[in-house]
Amino acid sequence: MSSAHHLFRKTTSSPVGELTLVASDHGLVAILWPDDSPRRVPLGETTHEPGHPILKDTTRQLDEYFTRQRTAFDLPLDLRGTSFQQSVWRALTTIPYGETRSYLALATQLGNSAATRAVGAANGRNPISIVVPCHRVIGSSGRLTGFAGGLEAKARLLELEQPARQRALTF
Repeated sequence: MSSAHHLFRKTTSSPVGELTLVASDHGLVAILWPDDSPRRVPLGETTHEPGHPILKDTTRQLDEYFTRQRTAFDLPLDLRGTSFQQSVWRALTTIPYGETRSYLALATQLGNSAATRAVGAANGRNPISIVVPCHRVIGSSGRLTGFAGGLEAKARLLELEQPARQRALTF
């Protein structure tokens, strides 16, 4: 197997559980949850390589995010999915820290307000949790809906980002 297609992994502790980070030499490929189904993000073989530069940078940026020192990630991403899934995942990266969007708003942003279920399915297969902020997508009613890391993790991530919204409203 050529190194161009080889995947490297490491695990890191976080306030939402132990996360498995996966990268190629081109960018971050996945951030997986402790109980993630291998069917949700099929990756194939990976090599344990905690010193890989992208994995080290991802760990540092996640630590900064969890300590509220970082509100945006600056990592090369190696998104692997259909062109529709990739368009949804790119749209997720436009949702600002501390804000949420409904599936309908995301579908409308992508030019097809009838595609809310397809957007929801693509959101559910987002391989790069937290960095590609699928946790910021909620139901139109404002309720928290499905999340690969579980609704408790989703609520904790949104709560972590909450002070930014409150600060923005205070002059």
